[in-house]
Amino acid sequence: MTSTRPLERFRDSGLLWPLVALVVLLAANAVVRPSFLALRIQDGHLYGSLVDILKNGAPTMLIALGMCLVIATRGIDLSVGAVVAIAGAVTCSHIAGAAAPDGVGAALTGMGIALALCAVLGLWNGFLVAALNIQPIIATLVLMMAGRGIAMLITDGQIITVRNPAFRTVGAGFLVLPVSILIAVAVFAFVALVTRKTALGLLIESVGVNPEASRLAGLRAGTIRCTVYVFAAVCAGVAGLMISSNVSAADANNAGLWIEMDAILAVVIGGTSLAGGRYSLTGTLVGALIIQTLTTTVYSMGIAPEITLVFKAVVVIAVCLLQAPKARAALLRRTRRRHAPPNPDAEPAARPNPRNQTPMMVEKVAQP
Repeated sequence: MTSTRPLERFRDSGLLWPLVALVVLLAANAVVRPSFLALRIQDGHLYGSLVDILKNGAPTMLIALGMCLVIATRGIDLSVGAVVAIAGAVTCSHIAGAAAPDGVGAALTGMGIALALCAVLGLWNGFLVAALNIQPIIATLVLMMAGRGIAMLITDGQIITVRNPAFRTVGAGFLVLPVSILIAVAVFAFVALVTRKTALGLLIESVGVNPEASRLAGLRAGTIRCTVYVFAAVCAGVAGLMISSNVSAADANNAGLWIEMDAILAVVIGGTSLAGGRYSLTGTLVGALIIQTLTTTVYSMGIAPEITLVFKAVVVIAVCLLQAPKARAALLRRTRRRHAPPNPDAEPAARPNPRNQTPMMVEKVAQP
C-alpha cells in the first residue's frame, strides 16, 4: 500500500503526461538521428544535442518561471516578448556608445541599466493590474504593443552589433556547461527555495484562489501581485540579455518574437491552471523543455520552420487532453469497456414488453 502511494501522488501531480511527452520526443529524435543523445567534451566544454536544447531553451525557461508565478495570481503577462527586445536594445546601445565598447565595465553597466528598466516596466504592469484593477490581459497588452516601438526608438530601427567578450559570455559562454543554462538553473533554484521553503508560495496561491478574500484576511494582495509582475519582467530582461548576447546584436523586430506564447504554453503544459491558485515550477520547466525539444525535432526532421507552430499546437492539445480529468476518465472507461471479459454468470437482460401490452397479456401470449 505504501509503495503505491508515491506513484499515485506522482500521477496526480500532473507531471506524468508532460514527462511522457518529453520522453517520446527525445526517443523520436534518437530514432531519426542515433547520435542525438551523444555527449562529448571538447576544450573543457560539454557539447551535444541535449546541451543545445537546454541552451536554446534557457530563455524560455526563465520567462516561463516568471509567467508561472504571474498566472498563479490569476494574471497573465503578454509583454515579456517586448521586454526581451527592450533589454537587448538598451544593453547593445549602451555598449556600442561606450568609450571602451569591448570592456567589462561597459557590459556590466549596460546590463544593469537594462535590468533596472525591465524592473520598472514590470512595476508599471503591476501598477495597472494591482492598483488600477485593469484586466491583466489588457494591461500587459499595452506594453506588448508599445514595447517593440520603444526598442525600435532605442536602436533607431537598426540592428546594433557589438563585440564585447564579457557580454557574449552571458549567452554564448561556457563553464563546462553553457552559462545560460547555469543562469536558468540558478534562477529556478532560487524561485523554488523562496516559494516552497517560505510562506511566499502559499501567499501567491491564496491570492490566485481569491484575491478579495486574501485582502480581507490581511494579506497585501496588491503588493504580491505587483511583485510577481516585476519578477516576470526581470526574468524576461535576463532572457533578452541571453538572446542578444548569443548573436552579439540587438534586433528589436525579431528578438523574443512570440516567446510569450511559448512561455504560456510551457506553464499550461506543466499543469498550472490559468484560473490561478496552485502552480508547478517543475512542471513549467518540463513544459519549456517540451517546447524547445519540439522545435528541435521539427528542424532535425527537415520540416519547414513555418509548420513548427502546427506541431506545437498538436502536442499542446494532446498533452492538455491527457491532463484533463474528464478526458482521462472517458479514455479509461472506454479502455475498460473494450478489454473487459464477458461475465458468464450475468443474467440476460429482460426483454422489453411488447407495445400496448401489459405483463399479464405478455405472459398469456407466451403460453402454448
